[in-house]
Amino acid sequence: MRSVASRFCALFFAGLFFASTTSFARPSASNSLPAARPHPPSLAAVRQAVAKLQSWYDPKTGLWKTTGWWNSANALTALIDYSRVTRSSRYESVVAQTYAVNIHSGFINQYYDDEGWWALAWVDAYDLTGQQRYLETAEHIFTNMTGGWDDTCGGGIWWSKKRAYKNAIANELFLSVAAHLSNRASTGRERSEYASWAKREWNWFRRSGMIEHDHLISDGLTSACKDNHKTKWSYNQGVILGGLAELARQDHSRRPLRAAAKIANAAIRHLTGPGNILHEPCEPDCGADGSQFKGIFVRNLAVLNRSTPRKRYRRFILRNADSILGYDQTPDHALGLVWSGPPGKPNASTQSSALDALVAALQISKQESHQ
Repeated sequence: MRSVASRFCALFFAGLFFASTTSFARPSASNSLPAARPHPPSLAAVRQAVAKLQSWYDPKTGLWKTTGWWNSANALTALIDYSRVTRSSRYESVVAQTYAVNIHSGFINQYYDDEGWWALAWVDAYDLTGQQRYLETAEHIFTNMTGGWDDTCGGGIWWSKKRAYKNAIANELFLSVAAHLSNRASTGRERSEYASWAKREWNWFRRSGMIEHDHLISDGLTSACKDNHKTKWSYNQGVILGGLAELARQDHSRRPLRAAAKIANAAIRHLTGPGNILHEPCEPDCGADGSQFKGIFVRNLAVLNRSTPRKRYRRFILRNADSILGYDQTPDHALGLVWSGPPGKPNASTQSSALDALVAALQISKQESHQ
């Protein structure tokens, strides 16, 4: 499991270096940036990317080799989203295997953000299969997450059970899981309880100071409960979008969607390089955690786009998918960290992250074909 040092020191100082140089990785001189009007990816191209991801899957552990515990929750989510978009049941056995091998832990550990990733993965599995056990597991995980809430800094949950840091990602995940569960609860009492948590979290989060004046979300709070102004990672701009979209669905209100749009637009404006390609501050070396972040942003932007379709979001998603396939792919369909290329040394984390973008683009293609 990652430590505070491995996650925040390595990535933060990489972010500082990035900020001082402002040089994104770019395609080689023989290439050009994606076309002004990128096309959705072909189903064959996305299918090849999925097959490559599965080359790292280990049925004995139910996880993906070359990456970690929380990353595997995101790899599973990418696989489920692909299955839902293509209406394929081919990988339902993989979902079941990951569940069977790891259910002994209840997907509970010392990190509330890890728990949140798995809770969302099992909500996604429930949406795909209709199997109640997946939803019940997500509910069990969320119950554990509520134990992280206290009055320090006026509310919010801690990053870990050591209670040393309140940050954006754990609280965004808490919001998103609560809102997702409220929209899938079977009784009015459960819906009300989850909705109450989602609203309580959002009311706290939007006043916490982590959403800065430029509408980008910083990493977390200081021990004095002030915004720490640390690196604006793309996934911190992403998870909140899916959570607010679910909250809007719950409330039948557009206010959460307006807040989400400000964050999404700020991320597209500030976290991209030439050709509007998304980049992480730590590139080209993001370690085990940062390699996952960009796909999480695009996945959640696609969720927001389904609630409030915008040409800007469509172009952004398609352009990044186009760049991944054009410049960030090896001959055997492995997808790397830097979406403008070159692919470097792909692994299951970079693969599933890039796959999130491809699946989001494929979803747009499917939607438009039915219009």
